Parts: sequence; structure tokens; C-alpha cells
Amino acid sequence: MSLPESGIPWPPPQMAAAYRQMRVDDAWYSGDRSRLARAYRDHAGRRRDGHRRLWSRHREPELGHRDRRMHIPLAADIAATSAALLFSEPPAFTVGDTATQDRLDELTEADGIANSLLEAAEVCAALGGAYLRVTWDTALVDRPLLTVMHADRAVPEWSFGILRAVTFWRVLPSDSGSTVWRHLERHEPGAILHGLYQGSADQLGTRVPLTEHPSTAPLAGSLGPAGDAIETGVPMLTAAYVPNMLPNRLDRESPHGRSDYQGAHDLFDELDEVWTSWMRDVRLARARLIVPDQYLRDHGPGHGASFDADREIWQTISVPPTDNAGITLAQFGIRVEEHRASAEALTQQAVRSAGYSLQSFGLGDQVAATATEVTARERKSMITRDTKARYWAPAVASMLHVMLALDRELFTPGIAPERPKIVFGDSVSEDPQSVAQTLALLTQAQAVSVDTRVRLLHPDWDDSAVQAEVERILTETGQAVPDPMQAGSLV
Repeated sequence: MSLPESGIPWPPPQMAAAYRQMRVDDAWYSGDRSRLARAYRDHAGRRRDGHRRLWSRHREPELGHRDRRMHIPLAADIAATSAALLFSEPPAFTVGDTATQDRLDELTEADGIANSLLEAAEVCAALGGAYLRVTWDTALVDRPLLTVMHADRAVPEWSFGILRAVTFWRVLPSDSGSTVWRHLERHEPGAILHGLYQGSADQLGTRVPLTEHPSTAPLAGSLGPAGDAIETGVPMLTAAYVPNMLPNRLDRESPHGRSDYQGAHDLFDELDEVWTSWMRDVRLARARLIVPDQYLRDHGPGHGASFDADREIWQTISVPPTDNAGITLAQFGIRVEEHRASAEALTQQAVRSAGYSLQSFGLGDQVAATATEVTARERKSMITRDTKARYWAPAVASMLHVMLALDRELFTPGIAPERPKIVFGDSVSEDPQSVAQTLALLTQAQAVSVDTRVRLLHPDWDDSAVQAEVERILTETGQAVPDPMQAGSLV
């Protein structure tokens, strides 16, 4: 297939439902109050009960007052926690060939792939999925690049749930308010196609040469004889989709993953409602003085009157002695415990709905514990992490394989590309002091060998590294002795 024809609706109608849901999830993830209000006016506000939602209410602020609605960024915290559980410790990538392993280590370190995966995982948790894309720029660096593409700017094509092609798109800067420039980048096995379109807000418009816009002009020199494609030289797709979790409960047949926020929007909205009410109590509880008109100082015709609450000495005020008029203090109570309990209950339910333990968010009992105890307390979070890791591993392995293949074609001809194995790092690191105490007790009890102790201390080491460390320890401690069965004479 090729790039879309000119004059079609954009975004594509088949993506309307998915984009609409992602727009709401993105508003919660961003934490921007104006985006939340706009998303709910366009989406949730259409429902009959839309006026009941905090962020779907549209009321002009009073003169001189700002919008007092509060937002608690719990949605952003959920996405960040999901990413940290997966990639706070960088995963290990291994291949069989030594030269290829050295080059893979160089690529992952120079490209900061661990950081890219952390970014992708956070966006994936919020929007329900993310794309990994491999590209290159020989004028910039001499290596392939792994980049993150967001799901709300992608049009995928599936076969039996497998991604066979995807078109990424972006809106380019424009000098005209009515003209919308879009750059489309289609990834197919063996080729990447580029197209520039001049259209409107809801129409793709007319396809024009890439040289018509400064953002796409540098791509024109890289196109092949066909005029719109760059041949990659490898038969694999240079993009991969990572679903956050499946199935998508809103559309069980959809290959798009579900967001961590699915089913929790009402909880987020009610949490903001509680905090808005709480802060309103705080504002209303500020001490106010109610004074009679006679206590006000007249500033003359047209200049009004005022009462100076900080003045210590006042001149005599002519007030009838039988008049009960005087200064009255007005101060309301703040329902602290009621609001706190409501906010905590909503937060806990939202966290559980997203698939995490309360301890992952600093809730519940927070006492000193070993890594084993922490893992037990956060079992629900660990289960969710392991489930998500199974969705991430195939996509990451495929893109690293593509990076190695492109690297051989473009930069390092001598390597032998292969699909790497991925081992995810521990999300909970063992306390070094606890590990040292455990090893000391085991050694004192003569319950483990030197080899076992080294493997417990360095679980990520391979057999050769462990054996070398064991030999060094035995030599330094004087425990290394010659084999009594060896041939020859002892000197």
C-alpha cells in the first residue's frame, strides 16, 4: 500500500473512537485544567449526566475571581509509577555473538535506550499503548536511533492482531490560521514513506512536495526512485506497538491496549470534587469582620468607604447606646476529617482499579522492610508489572533486532544481527546491608559455597564472570590449593 490519497477526512474516521478516548486520558495525564474542561465539554458533556461532572460544568468565573476547581494529579502519578516499576532498573539485553553484544551495548548506552523505554512506558500507561520506532540520521550520529511515538498520532494496520504497517502523523507549524500542514510517515517492511499534505482542521488536503515546508525539506534528498519511499535494506518493520494491557474493555475486539485510567475517570473526577470542596471550606473559614455602616471611614463622594482592621486607635464613633450594632466575627469550620477520609478512599480505589498496591503510592503502612517484605506487600503491583513486561519484551526485542540490522547496513558491516534476549531489572532493590548480613550468616553456618555467595551477590553475572570472581576470592584468602590428583611433580 501507499500513503493516503488527497482530500480524505483526517484524522481517519476509523480512528475516531480510539482518538476520542485517548483525548480524555491525555487530559487526565496532563493535569492541565483547561484541557480537562475542554475534553469533557467535547466528550463527556454530551451525556445527560454530563453536568454532574466537575470538569464538564461550564460557568464563567465571577468578576475578579479565577476558576476555583482543584485538580489532584493522581492520573500522572499512576502513569509514572507504572513506568518506574518496569524500567527504574534498566533491562539487560544479551546476544550470543561477542562482537554483536559489544555493539549492542554501545548502541543502548549511547542512545539512552533505558530512558526512552521509561518515557514510552509512562505514555503507554496513560494512553493505552505506545510505539517504538527505529530511524537514523547520518548527518547527526553514526548509529540507528530508537524513538518513542505516541498512540494518538498513529494510524496502525493489523493482521490477526499483528502490526503490519503504521502511519505516524504530525501537524507542522503554519503561518496561516486556516491552513493545516501535516507530515505523514508510513512504515512498511523494508521501506519508510513520507508525504506532506496541505489541508484544513478536518481534511487531509492536497499532497505537495516535501520541499514545500522547511520541516520536511531535508527528507527530500533521501527518497528513492519512487519519489516518496526510503528503502531500509532490511525486510522487517521499523516500528512496533506495545499495548499497555489487553483486552480493551471498551472494545474487546480492538488490538489497542487499555489505559490504566479505564474505568477510573469517575473516581478522578470525584477526587477533584472533594479537593475543590475542601479548599472552598478553607477559603470560607477565613476570619471576616462584619461591621455596621457607622464604623466605615467615608472617603468622600464617589470614593466609597472602608474599614481598617489593623488600626489600633479609633476616634469616637457616634452610635446610639441602645443600638446593638457592633463588630461581629464570622468564621466557619473546616471539615478536615470528612474531606481527608473521602479523598483517601477515592485515591485507594483508583489505585486498586489501575492494578497497583497502595504501598506503591506511599499509602498504607510505611515501615522499614526488606526487599522480600516490600515485594510481598506490593504483590498486586508486582503482578501488574510482570503482566506488562510480557507485552513489552517482544516489541523491544524486535526493535533492537531491527537496530542491529540497520546498523550492519549503514554503519557497522561486520556484525551479525540477532534478536536479543531481555531480562527486566528488579523493581525493588535489596538493601546492601541486608544482603551482607545474609551472606555473613550463611558463611558462618558453612551452608553455602563461595560460588553460591557470589551468585547471590551478583545475580546478573554470567558463569564466566562468577567463576573468575570465585578464583580471585580463593586466591586472596589462601584457600586455593593445587589438585592432589594432578599429573607431574609438585615444586
